[in-house]
Amino acid sequence: MPRSDLYPDIAPFDSGYLPLDHGHTMYWEQVGSASGVPVLFLHGGPGAGAGAVHRRFFDPDRFRVVIFDQRGAGRSRPLGSLVANDTPRLVEDIERLRRHLGVRRWMLFGGSWGSTLALAYGQAHPERVSGFVLRGIFLGREREITWFLEGLARFFPDVWKPFAQHAGATRAEELLAAYRRLLEHPDPRVHLPAARAWSVYEGSCSTLVPSPDTVASFAEDRTALGLARIEAHYFANKLFLPEPGLLGHMERIAHLPAEIIQGRYDMICPPESAFALAEAWPRARLTIVPDAGHSALEPGIRSALLAAVERIRPVLEEPPG
Repeated sequence: MPRSDLYPDIAPFDSGYLPLDHGHTMYWEQVGSASGVPVLFLHGGPGAGAGAVHRRFFDPDRFRVVIFDQRGAGRSRPLGSLVANDTPRLVEDIERLRRHLGVRRWMLFGGSWGSTLALAYGQAHPERVSGFVLRGIFLGREREITWFLEGLARFFPDVWKPFAQHAGATRAEELLAAYRRLLEHPDPRVHLPAARAWSVYEGSCSTLVPSPDTVASFAEDRTALGLARIEAHYFANKLFLPEPGLLGHMERIAHLPAEIIQGRYDMICPPESAFALAEAWPRARLTIVPDAGHSALEPGIRSALLAAVERIRPVLEEPPG
């Protein structure tokens, strides 16, 4: 019978901080089996950071799971820093971590922005990837950013209104510019309330059924600051993705196996992106969860991710051709 519950809590068997460039330091940890199939967990945002719950999507007897906080996020230092913070550098950070840990190839597991970064890394280093399990697909296109900033008002007008009022704007471009000014202001009395307004807005739209616990976690100062400041920075720079976007470079990873999990009612990352990605990927399997939104912790998404990891595991264990 397919597993529906996450694996039990587990502590890392190894962890540390890896110096990067421009004053950044990356937090990383490993959980599971040191001799297991290597997996890299990529958190969302950008800027959200990873947590203990993310260790629990993988069988600890079969997988060697590497989890890290991207520069400026979570336990990486300094929190919320935008200095030298862009997608190409995140891709290089992953390569630096891979070399540091002595991993030859790993499966990439990520949702939302984590799916974006997984695709960007995979397209840059396909020889280092054994497969993908992706959730809540975000391709970083302009219409996806506009949807998040403005389009969500059609479904969450009560949540969007305070988000817009805090910035004193209503159109996507104006909202983004206003929030960037507030979030990058040096005074915490200015940037922290703006970060909470942005992050609470995102958390409130992330689940099919309202989840006060989800909203409360998004409202925490450390989570909110990293998420809001870095996310606005990336949105304003079109996610620092090369032209013609991720779909334009799919030939680089078309030979790799992939599982794509998408909530039918995902309001943060609407399903059209998951369908577009699956159509461009010969070896991808798309699973639509009929009773779920965006969050990886919703019951349907959680179960589908656990099943996807088990489906793809035998392929990952095969020696590369």
